[in-house]
Parts: sequence; C-alpha cells; structure tokens
Amino acid sequence: MSLIHIDEVKCKKDGFCTKECPAAIIRLRDGDGFPEMVPGGEAMCIECGHCVAVCPHGALNHERVPLNASPEINRDLALSAEQVIQFLRSRRSVRVFKKDQDVEKDKIKVLIEIARYAPTASNAQPLEWLVITDKTEIKRLAGMTVNWMRRLIKDNPDNPALMYIPRIVEAWDLGYDAVLRRAPVLIVVSAPKEDPNGLVDISIALAYLELAAGHMGLGCCWAGLLQNALRYVPEIKKGLGLPERHIHHYPMMLGYAKFPYYRMPERKKPTIRWR
Repeated sequence: MSLIHIDEVKCKKDGFCTKECPAAIIRLRDGDGFPEMVPGGEAMCIECGHCVAVCPHGALNHERVPLNASPEINRDLALSAEQVIQFLRSRRSVRVFKKDQDVEKDKIKVLIEIARYAPTASNAQPLEWLVITDKTEIKRLAGMTVNWMRRLIKDNPDNPALMYIPRIVEAWDLGYDAVLRRAPVLIVVSAPKEDPNGLVDISIALAYLELAAGHMGLGCCWAGLLQNALRYVPEIKKGLGLPERHIHHYPMMLGYAKFPYYRMPERKKPTIRWR
C-alpha cells in the first residue's frame, strides 16, 4: 500500500513533490500523470514530509506525515531580515540565574517540543531527553566534575591548557559553582553510539532550544565542563542514568536569566574563502 495519497481534484500535476523528495521515490505516473511512489519506495521513505510541505495545493497526504498534522505556514508571521539579524545576534549565554524562580515544567516541555523539529541526519530523530530539576542532583554533578578537575590538576600540573581549571576549583571551595552555575534545570540530550551523526543532531536541537528559550524569559548555557567530565569519567555518565548504548550526549543549563541585555556585542570578522 502506498504511503502517499493524492487528491486528484486538487493536484495540478506540477511535479513539485517529485523534484523535492530527498530519496527520489516519487514520480509522475506515465511521465505526466498524478504523483505516485516508485516500486519499493515505501521502504526507502525517510518520512521527512517534504512532499507534503512543498505542495501548494494541499493535494498530497502521507500516511506517516499526515496533511492534517502539518499546519500551513502563516506568511504574516515571517520575520524581516532585520528581525532575523537581531534575533540571532541578541542571543547570549546566560550564566546568572534567578535563584528563587524555578522553571515551569510546561515551559520546559514546550522548548523540547520546539527542538524536536530541528533537522536530524536522514530524519532519523534519534534523540532522547533527560531533564533534571533536582537542585541537589545538579549540585552533585557539579561536584563530581570538580573532583575530576582536581585529578587533572594533580596529574598535569604544568599543562598550560588547564590554566583556568584551578580557578574553577578554588571558586567551588569558596562556595561558588562555576561549573553548572546553580542552574535550576539541566537538560541532557543523548543519541545512540551507532549513529555517526548523533552529536551533530544534538547540537542542532540544542541550538533550537536555546534560541527559543530567550523569548520565554529564559536563558541557557552549554555545560562544556560537565560535557568533558562525561566523556572521561564513566561514573558520571552512569550516575546520570543515560541509556547504556548512548555515547553522544551534551548538557544544557536552563533557568530564568537574572539580568536583561541591552547590546549586541561585536565578534571577529569571518574568514571567508571563495572558489
């Protein structure tokens, strides 16, 4: 049974769906007829929904990417070029969170729902999400990361690459968490080890989440220190309870930003090579 169904009243036989299909499994019947899947196409379909999205007539329905679950794009909500530039340039890594304001579970869920629309290789959608809101657990993870840093300093006392690590350890000993910044939420996204694109898929999804968070009054920061500890200390990964088969992972801090921002700092000019 074909995965696609064509409304022959609406279809104009323009072939947009055949040209857009990434797997090239849709063709026009007899060269100029209505769209249909090629023999065996069902097994090769990656369920991306491009065929549904590209049809301007709403004539194509997909069994696994239904037309009625694919809302039309509202052109009135489109951002101008200036709005896009400001939206992206105004993103900040938030490291100071409001101590007395927890993040509502519904808001976290909305952010993850948005992030699930991020592209993944071959539309595999392999990601799993772990959300930690227990402040004691977050502090424990930060402490385990600091302990790993202590070992790094001891084993590599003259390594210039570790020059800022002692400051983080000293801050911890003075009662300040420079690892997870006392964030009220820690989100850890993971993907299976057999997925060669797992870390890329995670990074794109977290970028979606981070960009959306700012417009909810929330702020994010990529937890690079904990990420490194996860890579080198099996006990931390085990303590998190990540799936055993998952080797790709990355944590993100989340909370209400304590301070608003008023400027968009400059960055280095890009190095561009044209060919």
